[in-house]
Amino acid sequence: MASNTPVEDLIREKIAAEFNPSTLIIRNDSHLHAHHNAMRGSTSTETHFHVTITSPAFQSKMQPARHRMVYALLKEEMSREGGIHALQLRTRTPEEEQRDKERLQNP
Repeated sequence: MASNTPVEDLIREKIAAEFNPSTLIIRNDSHLHAHHNAMRGSTSTETHFHVTITSPAFQSKMQPARHRMVYALLKEEMSREGGIHALQLRTRTPEEEQRDKERLQNP
């Protein structure tokens, strides 16, 4: 049976295999951008994503380096016609995620 979200499924598989994340949230925001000029004529419903990744692989790396790691992993999907047009990333280490949780609990 074919998936209704093959691009999202591929993103999930690749990120899970490469980064072994403790948290992986993928939100498809494509419907919010379907009216943009760049999307006119596109038949893909999987072009814009917001991805949150928590992984020890990001330890001791600054945000730009973390993002480059993800972009490199998804290079083929981002360069393909009808592929990923926009990718918004939130990358954290497990320690950063824990700190964020504590901040929310103790404002």
